[in-house]
Amino acid sequence: MSWKYRSGGPRGYHHGNLKEALLRAALELIAKKGPAGFTFAEAARWAGVSPAAPYRHFRDRDELLANLALRGFERFAIVLEQAWDNGRPQPFTALDRLGKAYLEFARTEPSYYSAMFEAGIPLDSAELHEAGERAFAVLRGASEILCAQVPPQSRPPALMVALHIWSISHGIASLFGRGDAARRTLPISPEELLEAAVLVYLRGLGLPAAKGAGAI
Repeated sequence: MSWKYRSGGPRGYHHGNLKEALLRAALELIAKKGPAGFTFAEAARWAGVSPAAPYRHFRDRDELLANLALRGFERFAIVLEQAWDNGRPQPFTALDRLGKAYLEFARTEPSYYSAMFEAGIPLDSAELHEAGERAFAVLRGASEILCAQVPPQSRPPALMVALHIWSISHGIASLFGRGDAARRTLPISPEELLEAAVLVYLRGLGLPAAKGAGAI
């Protein structure tokens, strides 16, 4: 497969890798215009093919974006699993890494992040749903380990904790940790903001981080 630049922005391709050409074109268009800023025909044009060519691989634009979201969630899950590392060397340190990995993904893979969370793609595909659940399972597993440190009579539901931490992380990533032009500025780093927010939350649950260990 050899790529060549073509005037006007699109890239040419040799037949046999049309699907990859379209996915790459969609990633570039998301970076340029956002997930709602281009049409299926424009993705074809950007890839250097006829408007009818994409239908060989994708039913419509939504299916093209769903494929991008699937790849994004698969990559995201791997990144989070590696960061959490089964809670080693201790849960609070691992949670700190997990939060930083979340922000890093939003910053370095903004087109995938947009396809995953901002394209309005329903998770009705079993494959896409499973990929999203695999990523969330990392945070849920971390929350179960953290909640186990609270006495049973006052232990919060791990799922609730996972959803709260995810909401905090996602909000900060989407507002302040992006790698595109929609990123807002802060007087502190997104990592510092996330660490402080989750630390306050965990202490409210009776889970103060070990001294010097940090929290997200």
